[in-house]
Amino acid sequence: MPSMIAQIRLVSSHPEVYEPCEDSFALVDALLADRSKLLEHQPALCLEIGCGSGYVITSLALILGHAESGAYYMATDINPYAIQVTSETLEAHGVYAELIRTNIASGLEGRLDGLVDVIVCNPPYVPTPEDEVGRDGIASSWAGGENGRRVIDKILPIADNLLSEKGWLYMVLLAENNPSEVCLQMREKGFASRIVVQRSTEEETLHIVKFWRDPDIQIENNESRSKNRNGNTKASESFFTQMSRLSFWKRDSEQ
Repeated sequence: MPSMIAQIRLVSSHPEVYEPCEDSFALVDALLADRSKLLEHQPALCLEIGCGSGYVITSLALILGHAESGAYYMATDINPYAIQVTSETLEAHGVYAELIRTNIASGLEGRLDGLVDVIVCNPPYVPTPEDEVGRDGIASSWAGGENGRRVIDKILPIADNLLSEKGWLYMVLLAENNPSEVCLQMREKGFASRIVVQRSTEEETLHIVKFWRDPDIQIENNESRSKNRNGNTKASESFFTQMSRLSFWKRDSEQ
């Protein structure tokens, strides 16, 4: 019986390309946990931002049944070696995806705005000195700058633009990235969120967070903006009070 995810022995490698590790496995486990919902979702266009070895985009295609689903797959990476390695990984599994060497999705936004139904992303999330962000080679796969958020904060508005009305984003976040704050940022754009997988190792605590557009949140945001324009702003609340009131973590049954 064919494997439902990419097989490690068939994943290509290169010294300058990030190999599948705990974060990659956690992201694929989240996709597996959501498989029935993904199949019902019937995505037409799937995109991985930062494909590295190709393990995740290949696994997503296999989970969806790449030949039967009719979905089109794309993947980007700034590292030229990652593009080559991903190509080899896809070929070894009999899967096709369009590969583009670019920074996040630069040059694709006009072409793909509002069209992507699923985005998967294991971004550079490790807190590092700012001057390490965007370096050539393998360092670009993990160096995230202060709080590990330098690249994440660039990806979020791009994902908002690319995602369709029914679009979903699956993103790997480290505890040090302050996932609650990331979710609040996305809530301001009209997205709900939930943790699909949470995993702790000796070195880090990982969260795989799923984001999707929520009509109720969009209405709430529009009403809030309208009140602000009319000068009826309320006094600021503490962060923890907002957390209690907003309850942006959705129940598993909702998405």
